[in-house]
Amino acid sequence: MDTLPTLLLLALPASGKSELRRYLDTRSAEELAEFHLQPTVQLDDYPYVHLMRRISAELTRLDSPPVFFTSSDESWLDPRDWGALIHLLNEDYAAFTNPAPSPAAAADTLLRRLDAARRAAGAPAPFESLDGRVRAELCAAIEQEASELGSAGPVDLAAHTVLIEFARGGPEGAPMPLTPPRGYDYSLSQLASSILESAAVLYVWVEPAESRRRNRERAKPGREGEASILHHGVPETVMTKEYGTDDVEWLMENSDRPDTIAVSAHGRVFRIPIVRFDNRVDRTSFLRADPAGWDHQLVAALKSSLVDSFGRLAALRAEQAAG
Repeated sequence: MDTLPTLLLLALPASGKSELRRYLDTRSAEELAEFHLQPTVQLDDYPYVHLMRRISAELTRLDSPPVFFTSSDESWLDPRDWGALIHLLNEDYAAFTNPAPSPAAAADTLLRRLDAARRAAGAPAPFESLDGRVRAELCAAIEQEASELGSAGPVDLAAHTVLIEFARGGPEGAPMPLTPPRGYDYSLSQLASSILESAAVLYVWVEPAESRRRNRERAKPGREGEASILHHGVPETVMTKEYGTDDVEWLMENSDRPDTIAVSAHGRVFRIPIVRFDNRVDRTSFLRADPAGWDHQLVAALKSSLVDSFGRLAALRAEQAAG
């Protein structure tokens, strides 16, 4: 049976991506095979966003410019950070086969990584010239959370499916195509060629208004929610300005091959197979609860839908590989 080596799990916030990741993480290897998946190793850019907000808050406390966000309910000061996030994911993917030893100073290492990722996205590197006292106090404040980022390497990629989750979009009512660096078109083009060559997309389809409703519903206050992929809330202004729409449908309609997204990157065009998993009528929110309490009928219905979606995705990828 054909398996999917790299799965890009894309959607607006609170559409069900993280819930599906949790579901897949509880399945046996035999059941995953029904989805054309191997045991998954998972990457997500949200933990970086959370730490960027923490960094900005600490810098403000230290009377230093906040770099990423002026406040906890605003979006990026520099939208090129959408690209910086992708370069961090590229580095995490490369670490599966070439892991670095755990750093003694996790926060300082993170600041160096953020500088490098921003340079790769064409943005200034904010921490290389940061005042030494401010840097030391900032690192002390975020050390524990930075150390929790961790690394899954080394990983045998031949025996695993790499699952990569991120959300992208643009302002409510924005015309298509979205202007870089917003939107999936831009962020996909920043992925490493090794990811694009093996990727297929499962897009969890939810309308923006429903995404906003579920975002409010799932949010838990305090660090328990803010640091959690399942229970964080995206600020309402960000939901409107950054996730009021997205460009997936436009990209599918304007691809030169059906059921693909054409991504121009690294001097070539990658045609990434895509299937939309229709979650406009909510089939995933129950997965936020303790797995021991999941409704068996809901689980069975979800599995049937996923078998169909992943089967179509694997068939598209096999077709493409056959030329």
